Amino acid sequence: MGKIIVTGASGAFGGAAARLLLEKCAPEDLIFLSRTPEKLAAFAERGVHCRTADFDDPASLTSAMEGGERMLLISTARVGTRVGQHKNAVDAAVAQGVKHIVYTSLINAHKDDNPAIVKIDHRATEEIIEASGAAWTHLRDSQYAEAIATAMAIPALQMGEKPDNCGDGKVGFVSRDDCVATAVGVLTQDGFENQALPLTGPEALSIPEAMAIVSDMTGKPIDVQPVDDEAMYEYFDAMGAPRHATDIVPDGPIPWSSDDMVTFGESIRKGFFSEVTDCVERVTGRKPKSLREVFEENRHLWPA
Repeated sequence: MGKIIVTGASGAFGGAAARLLLEKCAPEDLIFLSRTPEKLAAFAERGVHCRTADFDDPASLTSAMEGGERMLLISTARVGTRVGQHKNAVDAAVAQGVKHIVYTSLINAHKDDNPAIVKIDHRATEEIIEASGAAWTHLRDSQYAEAIATAMAIPALQMGEKPDNCGDGKVGFVSRDDCVATAVGVLTQDGFENQALPLTGPEALSIPEAMAIVSDMTGKPIDVQPVDDEAMYEYFDAMGAPRHATDIVPDGPIPWSSDDMVTFGESIRKGFFSEVTDCVERVTGRKPKSLREVFEENRHLWPA
């Protein structure tokens, strides 16, 4: 097996994947990329090839990809402009002989009627990879359980209530740890080429059911208030969230748009997140974590 490239190796997902790969591979068989390679110093000290790579600078990518055979392409955060970034990375990788690209996508990104606007960038990137000539694996993650355990549970506990436009739509919440382990499994095993893998946890739950678990664990009631999409926009407006991706201030206080969040909720409501698969266990050999398990791991972050 040739060298494995991890893009964004200084980020949360990339860093976790990098640490897990080091447990399975020789350091000299790993290439970790970052716009801020100084953050990879601990990996470099262990003998990993750590290189500067800026997706907005195609010239920097060509040398960064040299020697790689498989690549984990972690989607960047810049909704609306990241497709061009991803294409730069794919083009450079293929030019340098990368044979297999594993991409972190979104569940049901391929369905035209999925209203979540975040799927637009993901599907466009999937199509670029499929047309590149390299083998591909799309890791179509469901919603991260950690996001529910922190970004949703903490304010809900503080306020005692949560407006929500997801209705009774179910979600196969998946732990980011399980998504990382699956990515590493695909990179280090054969047999997953040219497949899209929907990654989910072991059960599908609605947002009210998820918040009921939080209430049960803390003894604090949380009133989930069903609202329509317009009321959800008004809620995010009151928080100061930008409406559109184009309004997001780089490195600003809120890195997502209400368009993104409201259409994500609509997608859940319409059933695009409801499936439960065995893909995590099939790749990793272990059962995925439940939402309650992830809540237990993050409970120390909750308000007392």
